[in-house]
Amino acid sequence: MADVTTGPIHLTLLMGPQIPVPVPAPVTDALLSAQVTVASGQRSGFQLAFDLSKAGLINTTLLPAGFFDPKVRVVLAATVQGTVTVLMDGVLIRQEVGVSNQPGQSTLTVTGEDLTVLMDLEERAAVPYPAMGPAARVAAIVSQYAQYGITPLVIPELVPQTPMPTRRIDFQKGTDLAYVTDLAKANGYVFYLDPGPLPGMSRAYWGPEVRLGVPQHALNVNMDALSNVDQLTFAFDGTAREEPEARVQIPATRVSAVLPVPEVSVLRPPLALKPAPALKKKVIADTAKKDPGQVVAETLAKAAESADAVTGSGQLDVVRYGHVLRPRELVGVRGAGLTYDGLYFVKSVTHNLQRGAYTQNFTLAREGLIPLTPAVVP
Repeated sequence: MADVTTGPIHLTLLMGPQIPVPVPAPVTDALLSAQVTVASGQRSGFQLAFDLSKAGLINTTLLPAGFFDPKVRVVLAATVQGTVTVLMDGVLIRQEVGVSNQPGQSTLTVTGEDLTVLMDLEERAAVPYPAMGPAARVAAIVSQYAQYGITPLVIPELVPQTPMPTRRIDFQKGTDLAYVTDLAKANGYVFYLDPGPLPGMSRAYWGPEVRLGVPQHALNVNMDALSNVDQLTFAFDGTAREEPEARVQIPATRVSAVLPVPEVSVLRPPLALKPAPALKKKVIADTAKKDPGQVVAETLAKAAESADAVTGSGQLDVVRYGHVLRPRELVGVRGAGLTYDGLYFVKSVTHNLQRGAYTQNFTLAREGLIPLTPAVVP
């Protein structure tokens, strides 16, 4: 048995060297808590705490046998109202044992990260990619990890950047993860693993943040019986947004010119009627000798990076909300007033699971104030 039942919520735990399988019943019985943190454009992480009884199976057999050793694969899935959501597909990287003289106080805590950690273990030196744009390079790198159930979803870069081999050949230096992440940042994109839809499967996404699609069930605050969030806190940072400036050299004349700032909405569709103004200007260094396509992409990336001037944070109870709030998607907010109501991008979610309790801490983001539409989907 690998399910931990907490009323209407079931937590499924699978572990194994490469192919995860349901853990023995004594392991689920000893599970004290689970925490999973997922954020857009960042590596996700998790932590599991187990009761380490002196004569228990974990202490006497599984721990010495390497069941919780680093690089063991872990899959966590939550079932809420019959809907299964894979919260994490990752590997262990650290274990901590706390031994106490008090009965029942000894614990085993294991920490891990999503499968992208496997892409960050080996540094590569001068791997050539002739006549390949960033998207083609990313697809080639991610395909090397198909044995872990990872399928790539690579969105071509907005500004074509496929150099002629006679002029320039791009080389990879460092780990696969570092290189893919740098390529994403240079194009205003993000790179992350999205676990699911089934345990043992993941999607490697390289592209712009997905700020389109059907919003999740709305977060209601200050709406009496309809409220499903106790409190929401919003902040508007007037200095968050920056206007980048970059110079490019015209090859024929060797005269440098300032590139116009690209419209950031091509990467991030607007969610607010009143976008925050760019109060700060930032000069991008070392662009004069780069190809114009690279400079345009880098300028667009810098503009998108600082676009979110409005942020929100809060906590919800999953049983009260009735669903699992998913990161990297849209969600509506109701009851916060005209200024802060409307659609937001879910920037990060932290799942906190214990027996009898499942809460989520979350952060929201968008580029300005006042919603584009008068109402959101309940």
